[in-house]
Amino acid sequence: MAGRRKVCCGVSALEVTLAVLFLIMTAVCVTLLTLMATWLPNTHTSPGPTGPPSPPPQQDPYLVGLGRADCTGPPAEIPLMGYANPQQTAAGLHTRLFSRAFIIDDGRRRLVFVTADIGMMSQRLRLEVLQALQVKYGNLYRHDNVVLSGTHTHAGPAGYFQYTLFMISSKGYIKASIQPLVDGIVRSIDIAHRNMRPGRIYMNRGNLEDSSLNRSPHSYQNNPEEERRRYKSNTDKQVVVLKFTDLDGDGIGMLSWFAVHAVSMKTTNQMVSSDNMGYASYLLEQDKNRGALPGQGAFVAGFSSSNLGDVSPNTRGPVCVNTGLACDYLNSSCPVGGTKMCEASGPGEDMFDSTRIIGHNIYRKAKELYGKADKEVTGFLHSAHQWVNMTDVTVQINATHTVRTCKPALGHSFAAGTTDGGGDLNFTQGAVVGDPFWDGIRDALVGEPSNQTQECHSPKPILFSTGEMNWPLPWHPEIVDVQIIMIGSVAVVAVPGEMTTMSGRRLREAVKQELESEGTFRDTEVVIAGLSNIYTHYITTYEEYQIQRYEGASTIYGPHTLSAYLQRYSSLARAIAQDRVSQLPVGPPPPFFQDSQLFNLLPAAAADRKSANRSFGDVLQQVQPAYRA
Repeated sequence: MAGRRKVCCGVSALEVTLAVLFLIMTAVCVTLLTLMATWLPNTHTSPGPTGPPSPPPQQDPYLVGLGRADCTGPPAEIPLMGYANPQQTAAGLHTRLFSRAFIIDDGRRRLVFVTADIGMMSQRLRLEVLQALQVKYGNLYRHDNVVLSGTHTHAGPAGYFQYTLFMISSKGYIKASIQPLVDGIVRSIDIAHRNMRPGRIYMNRGNLEDSSLNRSPHSYQNNPEEERRRYKSNTDKQVVVLKFTDLDGDGIGMLSWFAVHAVSMKTTNQMVSSDNMGYASYLLEQDKNRGALPGQGAFVAGFSSSNLGDVSPNTRGPVCVNTGLACDYLNSSCPVGGTKMCEASGPGEDMFDSTRIIGHNIYRKAKELYGKADKEVTGFLHSAHQWVNMTDVTVQINATHTVRTCKPALGHSFAAGTTDGGGDLNFTQGAVVGDPFWDGIRDALVGEPSNQTQECHSPKPILFSTGEMNWPLPWHPEIVDVQIIMIGSVAVVAVPGEMTTMSGRRLREAVKQELESEGTFRDTEVVIAGLSNIYTHYITTYEEYQIQRYEGASTIYGPHTLSAYLQRYSSLARAIAQDRVSQLPVGPPPPFFQDSQLFNLLPAAAADRKSANRSFGDVLQQVQPAYRA
């Protein structure tokens, strides 16, 4: 074995070298075969379903969390909020009320959107919710990244306001009413917070016909003809849907916006109810949660209000219920019985049937759009918020002309109500001249409006100059939230009141124009989230205001209210587009009145009594062992 040096186990160095070379060559061949397989076209057909593959995700997923919690409150003896009828007190339960929370996080910012089955968000309710969130989460959930919106049901408990006008019409500030709302909203956010996980959001939109009617067409017709010609209808028909999924593509929730009043339940109703919007949520959650009981199941379906100010679900339209004849077109009144007899109804045989039909229509369209939603929402999250003194906003109309908003005031037509629920007194819609009888009573009870306020609100004849009434507390708010949150390319404009159809259209256009002007955003979808953060009644266009139907009479900051909001929201959108939100002035914070400053007009509940020889819980008459249907 001369010339061959041995290594361990009887293997020569030459054999080891040859083995190493063989392994190297094998590795090179495997690498080349792998690269060839990558470069060559794939001709292999894999088994499974045919059709185009799902589009690849466009960005890192958001963190999303969804939650739902009961916020019903006591369904007895509490006034119902919406129709401002002190005699309409709760005396039963039609459907329970829920708060639905949606949390989205992109790793940089976090946003919260809540839609609750209540008439509207009040400033007091928002402040108490934010206070409770701060105790739990510190600075995580704040006034600038949390939007609280009401569905606008007129059949939820009242008593959660801190301004005198709302407290009078709600029989005061009622702790038994507001506490379940605070607890329910916070609990829904808690659940969403605990459920945070990676997920994706998809958007879709479509039109829903035969479920809405403009209840003030005369006012709408006063908008410029050129502007009206751009639209097919005098109400907005679009339904916008956001579909939330986990990373496997399984749906976990939906959030949508549609413009219609939740007033299928009428002024005669005394049952707590989520009305048509809440019924739509109930149907979709029942569908996706496989028949779980209301309020149970992981899937959360939120239906949010939009620019519904002049939009009614009572699609048969108004008639004089005592004669069957048409109501007066301008005044919505009847020759006998006045405004009280002019009432819109339908599409059902009664209010319960109408609630079911309209709610089912909204549910069906949302479900269809949800099923076909394939446009992924991508991009960073943004939020912009300011507090604004809406009684003192200067608006630049053109290069040489400025106008101002006014101290709050309600016009005579406010007392007339609407065709969804008329007033009891002899007021009519469309009043541009005061009534000496009622003006005299007003002057004697609360005082005459100042000349400045009357001039500022012209042509509105003022019934209550609430901005000049401050006893025992201010009658209307001065400091108002304006806020925009952006989920990628979807801008949610949180509006503190009820925008009419055309007002909402102008606001959406103004915000979209500002967001896209810098090239930062493209193909932006702008939605109006009405009844958000604080309630300030209505917001009409300047032209609609001149007609002074109910909506114009209830535009409390005067004829240039919409212009002021357009200016403010455009400023927020511009700050988002230019990435300078941090430079926006915060504005003056709203007041938070102490409980001792608030009043309660609700009489104490009658004491339960028993006879002397009985105890509570005694059986007075035993049931039969069996019953036949």
